Amino acid sequence: MSTLYDDIQEVRTRYPPGTRSAVLPALRLAQERYGWLSREAIEEVADALELTPAYCYSVASFYDMFHLEPVGRHTIEVCTNVCCGLVNAQAVLEAFERELGVGPGGTTEDGEVTLRAVECLGCSTPTIVAVDHRYRQSVTPDDVPGIVQELRSA
Repeated sequence: MSTLYDDIQEVRTRYPPGTRSAVLPALRLAQERYGWLSREAIEEVADALELTPAYCYSVASFYDMFHLEPVGRHTIEVCTNVCCGLVNAQAVLEAFERELGVGPGGTTEDGEVTLRAVECLGCSTPTIVAVDHRYRQSVTPDDVPGIVQELRSA
């Protein structure tokens, strides 16, 4: 198995030398490997790209897709942007809160599921919910119990 450093070096070859362009894919690689971006993971990315940890952290903390704290084995992300908000996103989010027993940003007691409210998932038919990065369109509060049951039985 290759190291994260080696994987980042391979990805880095796809970007112009001397730029910071590879930081997003490098952070993604670290998150995929470790599940979240700990201080150590960010330092590892910084070392591989010859950047400061502060710069890498600033990028990671800006983007919603990066986890700076441990997350559950599964993630449920509910779009709460204006388009989805007009089509009952708040009610969908509240249904997930009731079903999982956690609020946005929380992880269930068993460590299985993290619920997140996100700004935008690029909707085509609101309300959009990403379950383990697979998008579901036109989700309603009535769909939520089935989604959670399906996820827990996977």
